[in-house]
Amino acid sequence: MTQPPPTPDFYEYPWDPVDSVAIDDRFVIVAWADRTELRAFDLWLQENALSYAGFDLATREHLIDPADLDDDLRVVSATVRADGALDVAFSDGGPAATYHPGWLRHVAEGNFRSTSWLPEQVSWTADSLHISVHDGATILDDESVFHAWLTDLVSLGLGRLENCPLDEDFVVSLVSRIGAIRDTNFGLAWDVRADIEMAGSDDTNSTANTNLRLGPHTDLPTRETPPGYQFLHCLRNEARGGNSTMADGAAIVAALQAEHPEHYEALTTLNWVFFNRGPGIDHRWTGPFIDLGVDGSPLTLRAFYPVRAFPDMDPSDMPRAYAAMAHFSQMAASDRFEVSTPFRPGDLVGFDNRRILHGRDSFSSGGHRHLRGTYIDHDEIYSSMRVANRRRATHS
Repeated sequence: MTQPPPTPDFYEYPWDPVDSVAIDDRFVIVAWADRTELRAFDLWLQENALSYAGFDLATREHLIDPADLDDDLRVVSATVRADGALDVAFSDGGPAATYHPGWLRHVAEGNFRSTSWLPEQVSWTADSLHISVHDGATILDDESVFHAWLTDLVSLGLGRLENCPLDEDFVVSLVSRIGAIRDTNFGLAWDVRADIEMAGSDDTNSTANTNLRLGPHTDLPTRETPPGYQFLHCLRNEARGGNSTMADGAAIVAALQAEHPEHYEALTTLNWVFFNRGPGIDHRWTGPFIDLGVDGSPLTLRAFYPVRAFPDMDPSDMPRAYAAMAHFSQMAASDRFEVSTPFRPGDLVGFDNRRILHGRDSFSSGGHRHLRGTYIDHDEIYSSMRVANRRRATHS
């Protein structure tokens, strides 16, 4: 072998020679010495064959329109080359296709799935949470600090930084390193400001801009897909109190299902209308309080009482819907699940907005409080995490 056969992606794979191969009707059975096997369908093999123009070498994307797939196509021979690569010939007489054995092996091991190359989600309670606080002064330049923080974001749903520059653009620079920022009607980045001396005035347009307590919630349940992650950077805090509160919704949902299945059933099946009220906006979405989505999709908690507007259910279900919602919110604010930490200038917290319930204690005394925030979708976080982990695996 002078050069490994191209794969339909841009990753490097270890050369893991195929040991044996057999044909079973429309499948090629690829086996390795440790008895790992892959059943490869004939049309899938064709889609991933460069010699059949199955994918483009520049983009590594598939080119065959499904309308052009030949259901009569069959594999007529499959052989293992001397170097361990796989050669396959098809019934239409086209050129034999060669497949990288390491790429085939990664498919056999299931490393193509959406959960691949991501750390396992770890649920936590107030007593079990153990989280490192990473150095915000070095995170833009130190790959190991960035990787450790990103791992916390995916695994725990929560990542903390300290010593970040007191620069209003820092949170945008940091999140942009991960991927595309999620724009909303609040803008790419937005401010949470409170001037205690003006508390209660008519100048504020959000409870977040007062000194009032904010109960456990998730942002923007009024959207079909709420933002995946939220980031808050403390630039100034002269107030007393106002600790940031966090609770792991995944742990609460699991406890609710085990301990109060009737509430779990109500919160996962009964719909509410979530409604953004504003002179120039009308975002609204209908869904359950606990939105489980389809298999493999992230948990989505639609838990923001200021925008939960209408019960969209049979009137007979409303008493149990309200009872279940009240119990969930009590659990989220309890000492069992909620952690509380102060916000100091230079602190930055990122968290999974659809999993982690965040809030704030009330605060008092004179002075200003200024946080700057932004959103990003799950896709960007997961992509950055996979790329970082695969690079590490390649280098090691």
